[in-house]
This record gives sequence, C-alpha cells and structure tokens, in this order.
Amino acid sequence: MKKRGLILFILIIPFVSGLKGQKVLTLKECYDLAMTAAPIAAEREAYSKISAVKDKNLSKGWLPTLDASGSFIYNSSVVDMTDVLGTIPIPGITDLIEPLPHEQYKLTVDINQIIYDGGAIKGARALEKADLNINEKQTETDLYKLRGQINGYYFNLLLLDRQKELLKSYHELIIKRMATMNSALTSGVVLKSDIDVLASEKIKLEQQISENEIRKASLLKILSGITGTEIDASAEFVLPSPGEELSGELLRPELQLFDLRKEQLDAGLQVIQSKRMPKAMGFATLGYGNPPGSNFFKDEFAPYYILGASIKWNIFDWNKAKNEKQLISLQQNIIESRKSELTDNLNRLLDAKGAEISNLKSLLESDSELIALRKRITAAAESQYENGTITATDYMNEMTAERQAMINYEIHRINLAMARIEYLNISGKEIE
Repeated sequence: MKKRGLILFILIIPFVSGLKGQKVLTLKECYDLAMTAAPIAAEREAYSKISAVKDKNLSKGWLPTLDASGSFIYNSSVVDMTDVLGTIPIPGITDLIEPLPHEQYKLTVDINQIIYDGGAIKGARALEKADLNINEKQTETDLYKLRGQINGYYFNLLLLDRQKELLKSYHELIIKRMATMNSALTSGVVLKSDIDVLASEKIKLEQQISENEIRKASLLKILSGITGTEIDASAEFVLPSPGEELSGELLRPELQLFDLRKEQLDAGLQVIQSKRMPKAMGFATLGYGNPPGSNFFKDEFAPYYILGASIKWNIFDWNKAKNEKQLISLQQNIIESRKSELTDNLNRLLDAKGAEISNLKSLLESDSELIALRKRITAAAESQYENGTITATDYMNEMTAERQAMINYEIHRINLAMARIEYLNISGKEIE
C-alpha cells in the first residue's frame, strides 16, 4: 500500500505543478493591466496633484495679503508757512514755524483683506475643477484606445491556441494511421506510396504547428509589453462571453469629454459674470517714517497707521463681458455639433458591427452543418480507402477538408466573440 501511495504521489506532483504554472488570463484582466502599465496612466495622478495645488492657491485669495515697502522722496518745493501767513507777525508763533522738510522717509507694511469679490474666487475654483475633470477624462480616452490593440492580440492568441489543438489532434491521428499502415506494409496490403502521402501530410502539420508557436511567441511578447507583465506561453486565454443582448446606448469617454468641455465653458461664464460684480476690500497700513503719515509738520521719525475700506464696481466695460459670453455660446454650439457628429458615427459603427455579428451567427450555423457533413464524407472516404476504391491522396484530401471546416468554425466562433466585444467597446460599456 505504501509503495502504491508513493507511485500515486509521484504521478500527481507533475500534474499539480503544471496547474500551478498555468495562468488563466481574461480579456478584462488584460484591459486592467494595460490601463495601469501605460505611461500616460501616471498623468491622472499628476493632474490631480496639479489641480490640488492650484485650488489651494485660489482658496488663499480670501486670506489677507501682506506687503512691505520702503521709500525715500526728495521734494524740490515744499510748503513754507511763513509765505502762507505773509509778513503779518504773530507774536510767539511766527518764530516757531519752520519750513517743511524736503525729504520724506517711509517704511510700511500694507495689509489688504477681500470682503466681497463678486464670486471671482469661487468661479476660478470651479473653472480649475472643470479643467481637472477634462484632463482626467482625456487621459481615460487615450487609455481607452488601447482596448482595440489588446483585442487584436488577445483574440489572435485564442485562435492560435485553438488552431494548435486541431493541428495536434490531426497530427496524432496521422501518426496512428501511419503506424497501422507500416504494420500492413510488410504483408503487402498497402503500398509504400500511401505511407509517403501520410508522411508528407505529417511534415506539413509539423511545419504549421511550428509556425503557430513562433507567431504565438511574437504576439505574447507584444501583449506582455502592452500589459506590463510577463505572459508565459502556458497561459490560458479565456474566450469572453458578453451575452446575446447588446444595447446601443452610448457611454464612450469621448462623449463624456464633450459634456465636460461644456461644463468648463459654463464655469467660464461664472468667471466673466464675477468681473461685473462690485468688489469690497478692507486695508490697513502700519508705517514708520519722517514725517509720520500725513503729519508734515512733525519733522521726526515716528510710527503711524492708516485704516480704511474701499469698493470698486465696473459699471461699464464697453460690452466686453457681453462679447465674451457670446464667444462662449459659439464655442458651446461647436462642441454640441461635434458631439452630435461623433454620436452619429458611433451609431453607424454599431449598425455595421451588429450586421457583422448577425452574419457570423449565420456562418456558425452553416459551419456546424458543414462539419457534420465533412465528418460523414471523411468516414466514407476512410472506408473506401480500406476497400481500395480510392487512393491515400484522395483520403487525405477529405481529411484536410474536414480539418479546414473545423478551423473555419473556430475562426468564426472567436470572431463572433470579438465582434461582440468590439460592439461593447464602440458603445463604451465595460465587459464582465
């Protein structure tokens, strides 16, 4: 019993190891890997960081501003109070009045605080948010285009795997047939030329299997580069099954990008409107100078301060804001026109792809009938060959026709799945 268990364990180990090394890879996983590995994928995070910094700076518009300044002024002419009072002597005062100084020294700290900005900061932040949404959606749109490339490589790999299975199956069948014919050759039942016919077909199949492996290795290398992960030759590709019902609803990121551009223009309108609103601001100046502030009669350095508030309202801008709004309206019309054009093009593509799907379904039905027919013909040819009524070449021709019918069926089956996936990609829907 122990010896049997050991033998069973030894037999199971390679099988388990083979399963562990074989990775099942779906089309959705390839999409996700490519979206992460693409160089432009990092742009989304970069745009988010850029927008966060810009928004932070815009929000600081509500904080007071502090400006330091200094100045020196020399006036060639200043007020002389003796000239103002004339030659009329004022006992006790006239002798005390001195001319105002020609020099002015001033060091100040100016503080300005926005009280009401008419919605300018709010509009600017909304515009920046719209810019972020557009940049992120543009990156998503660029990444979405990778799906078309992945589809081509993925479904070609599926087709190569299925084709290799069929080729190996016929290769094994021919080897078995040749072994039987070699046994019959010694008894003179079959001719050496009949074995040569099968041998030539065997070599052709081996060449096709080799070409299949070379092409698969090339496609795997390309797909590995796009997805950013090493895909082993033993990887199993799963045929997607999106379902029979395909909705024509359009959810393409390009269409969403048009909507975001319209939102960006709406945010621009808000900024334009804020320019016509009144602005209120408070201010304060802390200074140290000679003369201090507006006290020109004090010829010495001393601190001083100024407090105040101001309001500004652009009541007439020569229709500048009106013209800017008109420009935005024209841009919105252009965006709507382009969106409508893209929608029409996508709908035409969906109609064409729907017709392709219907055609492939019909081909699959006829393929099934043809395969059943070819199998009967091959079975009859095998019987005829064994009875000596046809040659080995005739028999191989029927086998080749049956094999080609099965390959055509697999091509149409995989193309149908690909057409359904492309239908989803055109409409902008995600696959399961």
